Formats: sequence, structure tokens, C-alpha cells
Amino acid sequence: MDKTLCPRFEKAMGLLSQRWTGLIIYQLLTGPQRFCHIESAIGISGRVLSERLKDLENEGIVKREVFPETPVRIEYSLTEKGQALEPVMREIEKWSKTWLMDNGG
Repeated sequence: MDKTLCPRFEKAMGLLSQRWTGLIIYQLLTGPQRFCHIESAIGISGRVLSERLKDLENEGIVKREVFPETPVRIEYSLTEKGQALEPVMREIEKWSKTWLMDNGG
């Protein structure tokens, strides 16, 4: 079987299509946030959020920063690689507003 898709495109779609990943990236477009804020803003379980953040961190899309305070403060933010997804996310946002109905409609 001959693959016609670019392997990099396929990898990108695989990464972004993981459940919750796009929403996490979209949420972080507004700037650094703490775990509990992301969790409540999206309505995701802590376990799944933790897994997705680790995946995104391993891909170099999200940065985890620990502040040595008492109690310790941890913030997540998009790296340069992650911020490069902003135009993509904004276009998906624009497309969804034009072409998709709300759940109630």
C-alpha cells in the first residue's frame, strides 16, 4: 500500500486529534496557567490532563515551569513550537463558528 500523506502531516494530525489535546493548546493560547485552572476551564479529568500535558511537553509544545515558592507553584505555557499552532487554532475556531452548529441547535 502506497502512502500518499506526508508522514509529518500524519504525525501532526495524530497528535492534535488526541482527545482534549486541541482544547488544551487552545486554552494555553491566552498565556501561562496552573493545572487546576486548565482542568476547570476545559472540564477534563486530572488524570487525562496530566497525561496530555506530559505528551505535549515531550513533543516540545508545552513547557512546565516550577516556581520554588511555598506552596510550590507550577505553570504550563506554550513553547515557541506550541505558539506556532496559534494560526491553525484560530482558523479552526473561525471555521467552526461558520460551519458548525452549537450543541443546542
